[in-house]
Amino acid sequence: MAASPDTKTYYLTTAISYVNGAPHLGHAYEAISADVIARFKRLDGYDVMFLTGTDEHGQKVEKTAKDAGEDPKAFCDRIAAEFIAMTGMLDISNDDFIRTTEDRHVRSVQEIWKRIADNGDIYLDKYAGWYSVRDEAFFGENELTKGGDGKFVAPSGAPVEWVEESSYFFKLSEYGDRLLEHYDANPDFILPHYRRNEVVNFVKQGLTDLSVSRTTFDWGIPVPDSQDGPDGHIMYVWLDALTNYITAAGFPDEDSESYRKYWPADLHIIGKDILRFHTIYWPAFLMSAGLPLPRRVFGHGFLNIEGEKMSKSLGNVITPKSMVDAFGLDQTRYFLMREVPYGNDGSFSKESMVNRINSDLANDLGNLGQRVLSMIAKNCDAKVPTPADPNDDDQALSAAAVDVLARMRDAMETQQIHKMLESIWSVVGDANRYVDAQAPWALRKIDPIRMATVLYTLADVIRVLGIYVQSVVPGSAATLLDQLAVAGDARSFSDIGAHLTPGTPLPKPVPVFPRYVDEDGGEKEGAA
Repeated sequence: MAASPDTKTYYLTTAISYVNGAPHLGHAYEAISADVIARFKRLDGYDVMFLTGTDEHGQKVEKTAKDAGEDPKAFCDRIAAEFIAMTGMLDISNDDFIRTTEDRHVRSVQEIWKRIADNGDIYLDKYAGWYSVRDEAFFGENELTKGGDGKFVAPSGAPVEWVEESSYFFKLSEYGDRLLEHYDANPDFILPHYRRNEVVNFVKQGLTDLSVSRTTFDWGIPVPDSQDGPDGHIMYVWLDALTNYITAAGFPDEDSESYRKYWPADLHIIGKDILRFHTIYWPAFLMSAGLPLPRRVFGHGFLNIEGEKMSKSLGNVITPKSMVDAFGLDQTRYFLMREVPYGNDGSFSKESMVNRINSDLANDLGNLGQRVLSMIAKNCDAKVPTPADPNDDDQALSAAAVDVLARMRDAMETQQIHKMLESIWSVVGDANRYVDAQAPWALRKIDPIRMATVLYTLADVIRVLGIYVQSVVPGSAATLLDQLAVAGDARSFSDIGAHLTPGTPLPKPVPVFPRYVDEDGGEKEGAA
């Protein structure tokens, strides 16, 4: 259904994943975080476009495919299919999945190259310098350190090699002042702010022109009008990769409905290791091509495993599927979004995961829903109770559930997903304290009308909480709202004020969040 002219739009993207290997937990972390933001915005009435995809060109992909004995395109098809499968397995609600080998992207990249060239910002010269195949990046010698064998390594620890070849260059050196002006005029262009400071300091040191083509391999998009054959130029992978964001919006057709509606992007979600490419190279390319800049780039941190960086050599790489199989889909989504302040580095451990599952989900929200719905099923003929006039305690809890939405919105304006969840769980805590204080099980015999009012108040607050948590635990939230007979078209933030209808029949309550118990500890214990 087309959005009305008055509907607010929101376009967000993940980084596109490099296809030199299968998806790991870091890819899942980024996808889930972007999905939470996309779902939150949809719940808040926005027309959202959410993009993810795969980055499939470059020397590293060509080499990895060759080592695997595969044609590069066939290799990319195989790995891209794994990333597409990951989005389905994690319940990611992306509207598009872009692959940089698609024809639409080739057209887009060649058009932006032409516009940059027409602006006089591309020239042919010879490149001589240090290049990291793993990082797909060039480095100055002052950025390198020597490893144990005395050879230079990149800041990431990747090996570098000395490269000399003919190359087209982009006049990045001429964009330093314009970039700094943009950062000053848009202080939230880069978040978190401490990452912004890193970028600003780097640009202030002075920028050098950027090599934007290669001739030593051919797995990439040809430079327009360059010489054909083995000596032809292939575009530098970052100019190719970054352009995916406008490709998906409809570029180069700037008159298309999708481009006019969604570009410039509202948010690029990326890992902190590729911040420089997104906050220096990308805006400079767009400035040169005369195109609007994205409104924000958010650089998130990395997940460590038991305090150590994920590494094949350490044998601690966790796949998204293994984590979901072990702990559950929504449990995994919740843990990753709640445990670590979004933007910071964080650590996964089984102990911390189990604590979050059993404390936040099973004991707090789950148990609240289970005992309230069970009491309604037993004492109110399995129908929404009919309340009397609410007292101050009832009104205070109901108001807290409604008022917290403002805090949630404030947190999400700067991508503080963890604070959004903290706000919701503050109301979960209020509701649990209210049910203990009101003791509806004791009211059944002495004041059944008051019992009905307490249970109605709780059921309606649980409805609101169920709407709120949809962005993070969508499947579980749907199950909870189904048990309250909330219509599928009454589950957005605009429906918070639409209360439950007394007398509505309710289905038999079922647990939503089971407690986690180790296999040697018996069955998983049920809780709502």
